[in-house]
Amino acid sequence: MSQQDPASAEASIDIDADPAAVYALITDLPTLASLAEETQAMAWSKGDSVAPGAVFKGQNRNGAKTWTTTCTVTDAEPGRTFAFDVRSLAVPVAHWRYDIVAGERGCTVTERTWDNRPGWFRKPASMATPTWLEDFANADMSWVFDATGLV
Repeated sequence: MSQQDPASAEASIDIDADPAAVYALITDLPTLASLAEETQAMAWSKGDSVAPGAVFKGQNRNGAKTWTTTCTVTDAEPGRTFAFDVRSLAVPVAHWRYDIVAGERGCTVTERTWDNRPGWFRKPASMATPTWLEDFANADMSWVFDATGLV
């Protein structure tokens, strides 16, 4: 699945905040990990800043199940775009993309994800995260920005 294909899930929110502040929040790994439901920690493993090619690891938990993901930054344009590919055990899992568009008052943030898991990997992966895509599709992003005081 490529970025030209429709996203598997998408959500947008208008925020009365400067696009640079929103970008700083989205790209701060400890903050992002603290706001994500399954992610316990994120840390840079190749490079130490947001740039295409930089790699970070995610430590994840869902109940008693734990796993690690490797994420490679694909796009990083301050105040505008942050995107990364996710792999687990070298298997493609997802592509996540955050687009920030400046407006009259603040900006609009659109979060998209593409489910890149190969067919054979979907069943074992669903044992760890049975409803992640459905949960995302029904989510309202405001809780993320509420927690940081940006909304």
